[in-house]
Amino acid sequence: MGRIATILFAHKLGTSLEAECKMYRLAADIFNDTAMVLDCLSPAFPKTPRIILLSLSSVLRALCGVAAGSSKASLSAHFAKWGNIGELNAAGSIVVSHVSRPFETWSCLLLLLSIHLAMNHAAVRSVSLRTLNRQRANVVFSNYLHDKKVLSPEDVSQQERIFEYDGCLRWKGQRVIGRARVGVSLQELLKPLVEAHAVTGALRNKNGIFPQLIALYTEERYLLWYDGPNQVALVVFKSRPSPQDQLKAWAHALFAAHRLRYARHATSASPSEVLGILRDVQMELSSMWVACMQQINDAGWDIDTANIETTARMRIEG
Repeated sequence: MGRIATILFAHKLGTSLEAECKMYRLAADIFNDTAMVLDCLSPAFPKTPRIILLSLSSVLRALCGVAAGSSKASLSAHFAKWGNIGELNAAGSIVVSHVSRPFETWSCLLLLLSIHLAMNHAAVRSVSLRTLNRQRANVVFSNYLHDKKVLSPEDVSQQERIFEYDGCLRWKGQRVIGRARVGVSLQELLKPLVEAHAVTGALRNKNGIFPQLIALYTEERYLLWYDGPNQVALVVFKSRPSPQDQLKAWAHALFAAHRLRYARHATSASPSEVLGILRDVQMELSSMWVACMQQINDAGWDIDTANIETTARMRIEG
């Protein structure tokens, strides 16, 4: 069970482990501590439930191994200022004690696990990563677009949530204004814009928006459409987008979702209105983008590492 869980977990979430290393570092501890509790509970159950509990424990330990190993590599690279990754990875020790009575066992176990999770939560919260993943990009870009102020990695870490909804577009670390799906296929982006024939499956451009959308992003390495009824920004990347192209696509989605939410409710905007807002935001963003990237870089952020995509990469030629 553990081997299968390792393969499936790495296949499904492998690309997001580096971008969300703080979340998976804490999740690994939760997986491991839950497995310990299940191991301690298993002797109290009959054979069949015991096998189920031990199998689940094995799965959780396998998830812990993948999450902890990958997140530790990213965090070690962050802290290894002088190339001393080996020294950082070697640090650590294990202390083992023994108690025999059930009450003592459970009291010690629950107390130590609570302390363990609390300390690990505090430790993860204290880390100020310099790379821009989705959540940190939300905070940095919303503050820049709203206040023309670039927050430092230390400031952003105080607002950062350890566990965040995947693809969440959050304005200034507070209200959720929509979602974004990055690196989707062109077919997914076309679904809100075209209709398929019931028999042949042939696509028909029902509102004339798609050619205008292509023209809008001629100079960009991405295509972006905002699906108003579902409040989801869909981003398709062209071939060889740079890390800054990915950051611009995310900033465009965030700013457009904010503009749609407060100019007119996103779910009621027509396709032509959505296209107009996307065009206005694209023009504003392009005019300030070079200065924005320079200020973000000067504030201590790493703008040359791509951490926006957390799924398998899909590209179109363009």
